[in-house]
Amino acid sequence: FNLSPVGGDANRGGAPWAGPHRPQSVWPCYKLKCPLSLLFRNLYKLFSVNSIFIQFIFFMYENFEQSDEEEENLKNENEFLKMKLMLERGGQFGGMKSDGELPPEIENQFLKNIMAFEKQAEERKVIKVFDKIERPNHFKPVNEIPDDEIENAWNELDNYLRTYNIELSACSPNIAHRELYRFTTEELFNHEMNDMNVPGMMSCFTYDEFYPDHEYENVRTAVDECIEQMLEKEPFEWMHHFRRENLRLNNHFPLTQDEFKNIVNRFKEAYQDIELGTINKPICTFNENLCHVKGKYNIAAKLPLEEIVLQGNWMVEYELDEEWGYWYIINVQIEGISF
Repeated sequence: FNLSPVGGDANRGGAPWAGPHRPQSVWPCYKLKCPLSLLFRNLYKLFSVNSIFIQFIFFMYENFEQSDEEEENLKNENEFLKMKLMLERGGQFGGMKSDGELPPEIENQFLKNIMAFEKQAEERKVIKVFDKIERPNHFKPVNEIPDDEIENAWNELDNYLRTYNIELSACSPNIAHRELYRFTTEELFNHEMNDMNVPGMMSCFTYDEFYPDHEYENVRTAVDECIEQMLEKEPFEWMHHFRRENLRLNNHFPLTQDEFKNIVNRFKEAYQDIELGTINKPICTFNENLCHVKGKYNIAAKLPLEEIVLQGNWMVEYELDEEWGYWYIINVQIEGISF
């Protein structure tokens, strides 16, 4: 279900979480458990500066006792609500592959919550986080909390925020409990958020959106979403972190994203299988608006009658987009492979 489809900027990489490139999309996921839960995540552009993840969680039980007539009425109502969302909000609906149909009770609750969300989003009421959580006065200043108590203090604060459907998380593992506590009490409390009141909706802030850990993120992306994907057998497809044009791969330059993918996938198709070995801990360096992540690799490329070991150094180069503050991959060098 997509309320406001948005594509990436044609001149940039279009990473789905990259500042203004963040897609205004919603992804419904449901898990057939008892109680049955339906998860609805929305990244909505009209939220304040550092994008807020909105999460709807509806809890329903698996035993629904309804007459055929009641069920048919619900299905008709759901179709009406879908049409209303399509006409008034530009909603788009597609099929879902599953073992069975989504129960009409859950779909009805889902659609009504979307409509309530859209209505409140249109009204655009804002409130400070501190006011939203009813101005608590029992949380100590961070400098008054000893080291052996800071973890419990953070857990208490985190649980308190969750009772008001607010969550703060961090992607980087380098963020300590003390910093999360300090950030929440000294900065997040004063941050304005949209005053939304939809049952089961969580307003989720990410620490890294305010204070990005560029070294952690660039190393993680270079390994997990570039080098490993280029050196495994599966086709290389996702290039959200790459610049659109003027890419370099070894001695190939300039390349578009499609040309880059085609070169990598031709290399993969030459082998029956590719077994990824080890990738050592990379080194990350910054030089003004450039970043270099370097490491070593080894793979076993398998042919019908032989196995070839390929190994060497690799390097992923990033360039900072100063307008959006996002690092895009512009150059990949892998020794030992003639693409």
